[in-house]
Amino acid sequence: MRALRFHAAGDLRIENVLEPGPPGPTQVTVAPRWCGICGTDLHEYTSGPIVTPAEPHPLTGAELPQILGHEFSAEVVAVGSTVTRVAVGDRVSVMPLIYCGRCDYCRRGLQHLCVTMACTGLSADWGGISELANLEEYQVFRIPDAVTDEQGALIEPCAVAAYGVSRGPVRPGDSVLIAGGGPIGAFAALCAAAAGAGSVYMTEPNESRRERARRLDLGEVFDPAAADVPAELRERTDGLGVDIAIECAGFGDAFRTCAEAVKRRGTVVQVGLHVSRCEVDPMLWALNDLKIVGSWCYGVNDWPRVAAQIASGRLPVERIVTGRVPMDEAESGFQRLSSVSTEDMKVLISMNHAPPRGTQRP
Repeated sequence: MRALRFHAAGDLRIENVLEPGPPGPTQVTVAPRWCGICGTDLHEYTSGPIVTPAEPHPLTGAELPQILGHEFSAEVVAVGSTVTRVAVGDRVSVMPLIYCGRCDYCRRGLQHLCVTMACTGLSADWGGISELANLEEYQVFRIPDAVTDEQGALIEPCAVAAYGVSRGPVRPGDSVLIAGGGPIGAFAALCAAAAGAGSVYMTEPNESRRERARRLDLGEVFDPAAADVPAELRERTDGLGVDIAIECAGFGDAFRTCAEAVKRRGTVVQVGLHVSRCEVDPMLWALNDLKIVGSWCYGVNDWPRVAAQIASGRLPVERIVTGRVPMDEAESGFQRLSSVSTEDMKVLISMNHAPPRGTQRP
């Protein structure tokens, strides 16, 4: 079968690889339909290996070259003898985290914090940019008829944002700042609105992404290089600041803006991944009695909740998609997104082996 494999920075190849064998008793074999390109995938492409294992992974044994793709929808083509959650022919969205089930965090229901966690498409034998993949039953969730295959591929990145919003938590009527207008920031803005936020503000320095964020029609979008964002937000909130700020950019300036923009007793949720240390002002946190909250991935059982919101029409994740490419042109999608002048937000890769299914709400 064909699969997109990552070998080293700048080295992606569509290759013929062995098909996965029959699924084990607890496994499911799927045929991926659509797969999104994640920021983590881009970091591997431009600067890796980072999280893709050069040495055998302690949980999965996987090592480079790695089949990429962890944001994907698929069709079930075979199931193991003990599988009951899905059946052959079901359309599913994939929760890519792989956990041991034995460590303290797994036993406490915090599987996303597993000490040996791996991820399909980054540190496992299979990935979503391929014709077939074997997964554990707990990794697949049937998607409703009202959710399209494309939307099903967007549940994973949306779950990241939804978890960050829930870590606030954003409550009905809250004023919310989203720092960063990339895909996760855009999903976070949609999730905050779906959670009932009274006002949603965004910051984004890239002009084209700023314009795309404005087209979401959720609220004001500021250029942080041209505006004093904390001052602007205090002006709009009776001098107080926003209730919650969610940092989705992964840059120190964005984090500091969030801390300065929230009201006293406000909350800053850190969702963006920082690749370097960030200078902070703990005195500001103390003086304003702030709550600083981390956010990592998502709960492994969040899929039905996110899928139900998409099916209802309250979470229009498809509005984030800016490009689609066939599997044979997958690297062009990586190149588009990694360009400093990119106008893309989210690019999806089609596996080209089946017609789309599912009915998107008007």
